[in-house]
Amino acid sequence: MTRVKTPVSASIPKEEKKIFGELSRDIFDTANPSPYADNLKKGVDEGLVRKISADKNEPQWMLDHRLLSLKIFQEKPMPTWGADLSHLDLDNIIYYASAGSKNTDDWGEVPEDIRRVYDRLGIPEAERKMLAGVGAQYESDMIYHNLKKEWEDLGVIFLDMDDAVKQHPEIVQKYFMKCVPATDHKFAALHGAVWSGGTFLYVPNGVKIRDPLQAYFRMNAKNMGQFEHTLIIVEEGADAHYIEGCSAPKYGSQGLHAGLVEIFVKPSAKCRYSSVENWSRDTYNLNTKRAIVERDATMEWIGGNMGSGVTMLYPCSVLVGEGARCDHMAIAFANAGQWQDTGAKVFHLAPHTSSKVTSKSISKGGGVAVYRGQLKIAPHAHDCTANVECDALLLDDISRTDTVPDIQIRNNDVTIAHEATVGKLSEEDIFYLTSRGIAEEEARAMIVNGFIEPIVRQLPLEYAVEMNRLIELEMEGSVG
Repeated sequence: MTRVKTPVSASIPKEEKKIFGELSRDIFDTANPSPYADNLKKGVDEGLVRKISADKNEPQWMLDHRLLSLKIFQEKPMPTWGADLSHLDLDNIIYYASAGSKNTDDWGEVPEDIRRVYDRLGIPEAERKMLAGVGAQYESDMIYHNLKKEWEDLGVIFLDMDDAVKQHPEIVQKYFMKCVPATDHKFAALHGAVWSGGTFLYVPNGVKIRDPLQAYFRMNAKNMGQFEHTLIIVEEGADAHYIEGCSAPKYGSQGLHAGLVEIFVKPSAKCRYSSVENWSRDTYNLNTKRAIVERDATMEWIGGNMGSGVTMLYPCSVLVGEGARCDHMAIAFANAGQWQDTGAKVFHLAPHTSSKVTSKSISKGGGVAVYRGQLKIAPHAHDCTANVECDALLLDDISRTDTVPDIQIRNNDVTIAHEATVGKLSEEDIFYLTSRGIAEEEARAMIVNGFIEPIVRQLPLEYAVEMNRLIELEMEGSVG
């Protein structure tokens, strides 16, 4: 008998589906009016960088950092590998825009038109049901940030980055862009110059946050760029799970997302970072994420990349302490007109470290999905274990998938495995399902959801449902 995996959403009670059960593309593609963006300057120069810093009343050291980053950005060439960026017009992007809403910890104080966006996305309801804290960013500004009192009383700090720079300058200056320096690549430098908003999370020694914390980033205006900065420090023996979601409406004109995530996982600590990135087809998603993982600590990355026209994203774990470990689990869906260039980087820089990378991609309608990975094991990093698994599913004959692994091993006392598979939808599975009264389109969606289920099940319930519904939306009209 043919065995077909049941998608996550099939086993979820109806009452648990209400946030995302009626999800439609209109939820993400509907834009608010944006008069605040009319006649805003496009492109980036020193004047804009100084304006951003002045508007935020930043200390001198941050302005100096921004100006140095701008200089690096202007000198660095565009990447010529991976996805094609030759059509990205950096002079036609709005790098900084405020909708005029002040940051608050009360949803009722958020302007009604903006609040409606987050209500449609289910953020307030998710906060009530399952989250220890929530942040919400609209354009360049955080408009809401709140942490439940029980965690605040234990010393957890959960702020937007603009406030963190002023309220905790000694911590921010110690860690800000130390994990990903501006010299790393052109878009890291751009981020260092124009970053705005984002999340600062600090978890003290031994504190294990029971529920996830989340931030949701929304671009609204045409030709908008978003450059939020996420800085997470999980101290020794602590435990935290942080989720990021994001979306933008479709205009038929370029947008740019070049956020940056830096995570520091101290000895014996654990951090899980989950994200569902669903930017519009207009968006170039050129995000950078990296974690430094110390002795006996664990870093877990769970990711889904869906919407953007072009994505280049390779979460990185730097295992610097003996016994450190990391898990990378990711899904990429490439539909017509999309190039999803995603993967993972793992650097084993200490003995007895271990890593596992599980990547799944789906290509449809001529979309391109690329797994691009890098695995490095240092000469002194003996007794390491690393495993990379890449599974690709092609839904037609015009789509494409590639695997581009870069494996550099500098000693012989290690165990390394790399496996890559490519397959198509099984006609036998489709026949089995349709013979039992299931429509062919629904049968295809069920098989795809079964393919991604090992990763989706790692997400909290509401986000597992959202991911399955997003896949179903992408699968609509796929018969034939």
